[in-house]
Amino acid sequence: MKAFINATVIDGIGNTFKQGTILLDKGKIIAVGHHIDLPSTTEIVDCKGLYITPGLIDVHTHLGVHEAGVGAEGRDFNETSEPTTPHIRALDGINPLELGFHDARSSGVTTVQVMPGSANVIGGEMVVLKTHGHIVDDMLLRSPSGMKGAYGENPKRVYGDKKVSPITRMGVAAIMRQTFMKAQDYLRKKEAGEVKERDLRMEQLLPVLKRDIPLRTHAHRADDILTSLRIAKEFNIDLTIEHCTEGHLIAEKIAESGVMVSVGPTMSTRSKVELADKGYHTLVELDRVGVPFSITTDHPVIGIEYLTTAAARSVKYGLSEQSAIKALTSQAARHIGVGNRVGSLEKGKDADIVLWTRHPFDAYTHVVETVVNGETVYRQ
Repeated sequence: MKAFINATVIDGIGNTFKQGTILLDKGKIIAVGHHIDLPSTTEIVDCKGLYITPGLIDVHTHLGVHEAGVGAEGRDFNETSEPTTPHIRALDGINPLELGFHDARSSGVTTVQVMPGSANVIGGEMVVLKTHGHIVDDMLLRSPSGMKGAYGENPKRVYGDKKVSPITRMGVAAIMRQTFMKAQDYLRKKEAGEVKERDLRMEQLLPVLKRDIPLRTHAHRADDILTSLRIAKEFNIDLTIEHCTEGHLIAEKIAESGVMVSVGPTMSTRSKVELADKGYHTLVELDRVGVPFSITTDHPVIGIEYLTTAAARSVKYGLSEQSAIKALTSQAARHIGVGNRVGSLEKGKDADIVLWTRHPFDAYTHVVETVVNGETVYRQ
């Protein structure tokens, strides 16, 4: 057993323990709080003056499929040979030795969702994994964790440049509907025993139709968010909204839908029309009406090492500190469907913790140590 004592422990679900203790054993959290009985054989680490949080989570990244500093050879995140590619899997393109994983560990990020890009109307399967390891199959927490969809400017631009559909928002929505109609027909035939030849495209859409995994749709503008909600309702599929840049304009409608959203990368520039109203006011308004949200860097759009910086800036512009912490921890874990394993410092959860010199939102803080599954994977 190993105990970290005398720290300010922020547990990710709303509690802060001054001079708190966290006890770990065999890769799991055994106890958190005050007045914890420690067995005589416990290895004790005195963390006086330090902060401890759960390992942070970035719910929307392209780690390992869009490699930092590599160029074209490392861009494996958009299969732009056709506008719908539900048959591809981010899992098959992840390089776990990419430098971005080191950047994640050294900045306290222990869990990420890795997904295809947003060039295609349907982009393929995504996965959730820990940021430590050299064999991606051993790093997995959830596979698949969702199917990527995209609305708005990205598929329009990519396929408009090729002079093929879709070249309008109407075309994007039509292709989305047509693809799911084909998947419904395939499912009916499969259930009736009439499928003579399997179709990988359709096979990988079946978990979406059965609500085993969500469709996670790239949507910045309010009209694209509403189209995403409309189509999800038509096909009775589970949904998350990714980016949600203009979510503040329709926050109550999003709240009515019950969907979870990820917001970001708000620290990026306004590089396209869809980002004209980008700002931290989106998070404040979503929080006001009770929409469950996470904060993302969309790495490598913004480096994953700036995840806490983005959250700290949201507090500067009016978001509560507690909501910002949850957006990187417990709520982020729920967003990607792994809340039973990570996202908070609770008994039975994975021993993923981060030691900080100051509060994680302090501009001068830095990571002293990152622990994944009870193992130190980064030390200053």
